[in-house]
Amino acid sequence: MLGSLYMLLFKLAGWKLKGSMPTDIKKYVIAVAPHTSNWDFLVGVGARSALKIQKAQFLGKSQLFKSPFGWFFRALGGHPVERTTSQDMVEQVVRIFNRHEAFILAMAPEGTRKKVTKLRTGFYYIAKEAHVPIIPVGFDFKTKEIIVGQTLYPGNDFDADMEKILSFYRTIHAKNPELSLF
Repeated sequence: MLGSLYMLLFKLAGWKLKGSMPTDIKKYVIAVAPHTSNWDFLVGVGARSALKIQKAQFLGKSQLFKSPFGWFFRALGGHPVERTTSQDMVEQVVRIFNRHEAFILAMAPEGTRKKVTKLRTGFYYIAKEAHVPIIPVGFDFKTKEIIVGQTLYPGNDFDADMEKILSFYRTIHAKNPELSLF
């Protein structure tokens, strides 16, 4: 029921889809960028319904999962992560992928809404170690489009793979362009 409500709000706000998610792949990482605003989360919830990936999970800073709203973020598919300690998050998330027959994880490669000078690479190494593809997705606030890029299976050339990902995001317009890496 909530999926229908999110979809309605998504359409009423004027958002549309460009591309679609693969239906023949059961496990993958969705890399969503640019991430410059709290609005990205709300658009993402609507996009999840529009793209028919309601079971997509996400990682969020642990503070989001505390009272009084923690139950809400968990209900949406969130998993809290502690960002203040040096834990091997890649290995932890790979174990989650390995325990499931189907698992979709949406991540923001920038890791924050603040201005950054480079992408965090955890999303890439999670996909590589879990042997799953990366699907780049952009929230283009200028055109109000959710744009789904080409599926990328991480290979042995990190720089070439990252250039493919970055070239996709360079075409996307952030909510707050001054904070965008691209």
